[in-house]
Amino acid sequence: MTTLPSSYDPTQFETRLYQQWENSGVFKPTGQGEPYTILLPPPNVTGTLHMGHAFQHTLMDALVRYHRMRGYDTLWQMGTDHAGIATEMVVSRNLAAEGKGETRDSLGRDGFISKVWEWKQQSGDTIERQMRRLGTSGDWTRSTFTMDPMAAEAVVEAFVKLHEQGLIYRGQRLVNWDPVLKTAISDLEVVNEEEDGHLWSISYPLTDGSGTLVVATTRPETMLGDTAVMVHPDDERYAHLIGKTVTLPLTGRAIPVIADAYVDREFGTGVVKVTPAHDFNDYAVGQRHQLPMINIFTPEATTNDNVPEQYRGLDRYVARKAVLADLETEGLLVETKPHKLQVPRGDRTNQVIEPYLTDQWFVQMDGFATRGLDLVEEGHIEFVPANWVNTYRHWMENIQDWCISRQLWWGHRIPAWYDAQGSIYVGRNEAEVRTKHNLGSEIALSQDNDVLETWFSSALWPFSTMGWPNTDLMAERGFDRYVPSSVLVTGFDIIFFWVARMIFMTDHFTGRVPFKDVYITGLIRDAHGQKMSKSKGNVLDPIDIIDGIALDDLVAKRTGGLMQPKMAEKIEKATRKEFPEGIPAFGADALRFTIAALAGHGRDIKFDMGRAEGYKNFCNKLWNASRFVLMNTEGASFTGVPQPKTDAERWILAQLAKTAAEAEQHFASYRFDLLAQALYEFAWNDFCDWFVEFAKPALNGDEASAAASTRHTLLWVLERLLSLLHPLVPFVTEELWQAVAPKLGIAEGSIMLRPYPQAQDFAGADYAAAEGDIEWLKAMVSALRRVRSELNVAPSKLVNLLLADGTHADHDRARRFDSQLRFLTRLERIDFIADAKAAPASAAAVVGELHLLVPLEGLVDLSAERTRLDKELKRVEGEIAKCQNKLASDTFVANAPAAVVEQERKRLVDWTTQLSGLAAQRSKLG
Repeated sequence: MTTLPSSYDPTQFETRLYQQWENSGVFKPTGQGEPYTILLPPPNVTGTLHMGHAFQHTLMDALVRYHRMRGYDTLWQMGTDHAGIATEMVVSRNLAAEGKGETRDSLGRDGFISKVWEWKQQSGDTIERQMRRLGTSGDWTRSTFTMDPMAAEAVVEAFVKLHEQGLIYRGQRLVNWDPVLKTAISDLEVVNEEEDGHLWSISYPLTDGSGTLVVATTRPETMLGDTAVMVHPDDERYAHLIGKTVTLPLTGRAIPVIADAYVDREFGTGVVKVTPAHDFNDYAVGQRHQLPMINIFTPEATTNDNVPEQYRGLDRYVARKAVLADLETEGLLVETKPHKLQVPRGDRTNQVIEPYLTDQWFVQMDGFATRGLDLVEEGHIEFVPANWVNTYRHWMENIQDWCISRQLWWGHRIPAWYDAQGSIYVGRNEAEVRTKHNLGSEIALSQDNDVLETWFSSALWPFSTMGWPNTDLMAERGFDRYVPSSVLVTGFDIIFFWVARMIFMTDHFTGRVPFKDVYITGLIRDAHGQKMSKSKGNVLDPIDIIDGIALDDLVAKRTGGLMQPKMAEKIEKATRKEFPEGIPAFGADALRFTIAALAGHGRDIKFDMGRAEGYKNFCNKLWNASRFVLMNTEGASFTGVPQPKTDAERWILAQLAKTAAEAEQHFASYRFDLLAQALYEFAWNDFCDWFVEFAKPALNGDEASAAASTRHTLLWVLERLLSLLHPLVPFVTEELWQAVAPKLGIAEGSIMLRPYPQAQDFAGADYAAAEGDIEWLKAMVSALRRVRSELNVAPSKLVNLLLADGTHADHDRARRFDSQLRFLTRLERIDFIADAKAAPASAAAVVGELHLLVPLEGLVDLSAERTRLDKELKRVEGEIAKCQNKLASDTFVANAPAAVVEQERKRLVDWTTQLSGLAAQRSKLG
């Protein structure tokens, strides 16, 4: 292809190009060069691409494409997570929708898991298809699913080894319990939201009849499981009561009064009830004081047989009403008042989470935490930005044993078996267990029903995807070459849940760190800084931004599902106001460039759709500039690096070298925002605007060698520019490159195989000298075009230019660039005059010390020109005042960098010179 369509339309080539890339095998590691590896944080197999995914995947893809072009042996390890809870919920909903009466329980474990695998085969790869649409250039042939046999073997091996080492145990502890899912869940799956509630004050009579203690609680039903009341040891009000007992209302049980520094003496009465089996803080108190742990709930959050008979079998909130009613009847309910409280809810079910005492499997964390912290503190792993190491350190220094079991069916079933007496046997399979423990076939064994939480298998990701523990697979997949990986790109919310666990697990089982850098990204929010959520109706789907979506479809997507009518109406109204015509198709490149431009090192990132529109315009600008180059090099072909004949060529090559150096620096420091800015400015301003303009005089001039050289430089710089941009905007750069490459005799079949531009490849020793000349020419062209615009001179009309004052360099440059100035600013002639004051009435501009005068006779209304000059004089006076105010400030002069202060002084001189020239010109007009 040597020609391009007249308009930029990403829908015409993005999908086609991706299929070509994947089919060509270019995403696979080459085995040559220094290895560069990235692990994809495995998204849920149930999921679809959301803005957080799009953000992180864009940055990972940019890093991978950049290093691939730099000649590294790149491996981007793809994969998906089996997402135990989410998958069970999806498949259960699908079964209900089918209307056949099948449920998880009616199918049984094997039947339900069979349905899950069936669903996985049919629709479980949705997110991978969407990742391809974004341009993800990972090695899909190595993609790993956490339930694949290779990964599953690693999970079993890790569990068994940790158990043999005494680092995994089964015990009874307090966990986050979802009463709908009937399983323990992790802290990350709990959303704490402030809600309106109540604070109830209850009177607990002292057993000896000497008085009462009043406690305050937000969960009065849990008092049925109280095993103590607690005061601060230094609280003089209650010191004499420590060691006594109170009679727990409604139960008749005597429970002790204990002292613990955990109590806040200023809260309420300074007396606190202690329910160790239903509160995480109380659990810690209960352990310190060896209190009984009384669980009063069933897995469904109904009261069990550990409460008085009249309260048994009640839902926890029904039990609350009954307890409050009886307390009031007995005169023990002292006060009820409104109270704001943090309510923990499951992120999947939105149900209130219950702290629940159950038997679970745990990993002992003390040693792991110490080792994991040492690896980071000693510099084996670096966090970017560096301040995130503080979050990591906080987690590791305040760690609890890790609950790894889940009461689900979908997942890695725990490799533990029980006999009739409840003895536990751990092994890789039942046969190994029987052999290891000398258990004959006559002894019945049943495998643990629980599965391991998804974070356990994810913690093994750096080496389970490399074939561990199978040494043959490890050699085949390149364990020694690709571990540790180069960088992990992930969100701050899983520094502990995933990052920390990968660090200590990889170290423990392989003796290596999993990655060298951890680049922590911020959280994508909407344009107003609000977190994107279904309930707010502000969720953006990256695929909708890429391919577009009609307004009615967008409304339906945002208001669909279980939602209150008033909320749906509010969201629909807001959506129609924000997107009156829906979301247009911006293409993957515009979305990717927007993401890169926003990827600063802050915690929150506001996504502005206007930026996406702007960067689609950027892609269009690049497209049109490429069409200009191709049209002006029709039939031409070149090889090698250009040998520039003109100052403009030398200038653009110097700018290219600078930009390539900046790109290398910004990739190394993960400053994608600065990278995007540098590439944008070079592409839009330097190349598409100025160099294309500067090329026109040479292309249309009489000097054949300058025209040929300019054509070569246009093509060559465009090819290098496309290569610079490719990691961020892969599709448009590939499409344009395919048209440009044949003219330069380039052998590679894809831009992905081209070397990434580096400054030393093309920075000529004399190129920098041309920069001052071209910057002067740019200032002259800009000033004259501004004058023409302000005078409203027709583009076709030639004008005269008078030049006065200025330096010898100004005069030399004016003569040297005579033809360029006349061509670019439509000048009939350029004349020098000795004194600007002697010039006829003219429109004036000043470049440095040089006065530019365009005679007004026959061009403009002199009255209008007076008005224009008065306005310009006022503007320049304002700029002078700003400079003077800054320089008059002792704080500014003392604290600002010396270079900044000096720059401000130079600005004052420049503005003053301009003011003098403009004032002289205004005086001529009367």
